[in-house]
Amino acid sequence: MTNLPIAQQRQLMTPFGPAVGASYEWQGGQYCAIHTTNGVVGCGIYDLNCANEFGMAFAIAKGTPEHPLRQPEDLLEAKIVGVSTKASEFGIKIGMSGLDALEKLMVRGS
Repeated sequence: MTNLPIAQQRQLMTPFGPAVGASYEWQGGQYCAIHTTNGVVGCGIYDLNCANEFGMAFAIAKGTPEHPLRQPEDLLEAKIVGVSTKASEFGIKIGMSGLDALEKLMVRGS
């Protein structure tokens, strides 16, 4: 019998209001994201070139093989390593925490 990937989506209560957290895990890999009305804070699997092409606000955090980003909450303390053009318009910058990026998307974007 083949084990299916684990896919979870749930509402997260953040200091800035509700968002949707998602995580996906399978043998040998995983990724996660926090989705807001204005954009996404996600792990390094996302392609910023594609986000730019479609004008989407994406802030990317990156885990390591030793400390992968598995759950959406892991993104809050992770450092942002890449931003789409639209995300930079919200004031999101490389080096800030995922929580700070989430605030920019949820508070400044409203």
